Amino acid sequence: MGGAKRPQPKRLPAKLLHVREALGYTQEEMVKHLGLKSKVPRSYLSRFENGEREPPMEVLLKYSELAKVWINAFVDDGIDLPENLPCARMHEGVKRKP
Repeated sequence: MGGAKRPQPKRLPAKLLHVREALGYTQEEMVKHLGLKSKVPRSYLSRFENGEREPPMEVLLKYSELAKVWINAFVDDGIDLPENLPCARMHEGVKRKP
């Protein structure tokens, strides 16, 4: 196995920001709703939203649960998140037009 860096979803930071804003949370509130309040500072989310870091799988899964959108919609750059979040039930995302 090589040590090459794996490709990262280019649109993930914008999707994470969209979720937080659609839910009406500040970064501090989002940390709390992600169940990370006593573990990380607010700036932890800022790094994800700015594309400086990629969130761990557990954090990405929690975003998915809060927004009620399947996790593949976050990591697939060919899929958009629904406009209105959270969804009424788990949503697969919206295929992007070419």
